[in-house]
Amino acid sequence: MLTINPKMLPRLDEIEDDLHTRRMRAAHEGWLGEVEGLDLTFLRQKREQTQRLTRIAPVNLGMPGVRPGEPS
Repeated sequence: MLTINPKMLPRLDEIEDDLHTRRMRAAHEGWLGEVEGLDLTFLRQKREQTQRLTRIAPVNLGMPGVRPGEPS
């Protein structure tokens, strides 16, 4: 599964702007295959997933150790 580093969120915005501009040009020029191929759904889902993951605080599970009474 591809995960995006939260530091790259501004870059995703730039990529979306560029793809939106390319889609507009493709529609204007009548390049129907290009319009269909430049789908922004995946990019937007990855941005939302990354934003959601940045709001979740990491959980400290502590340091594992040997249980009392078990051989080490």
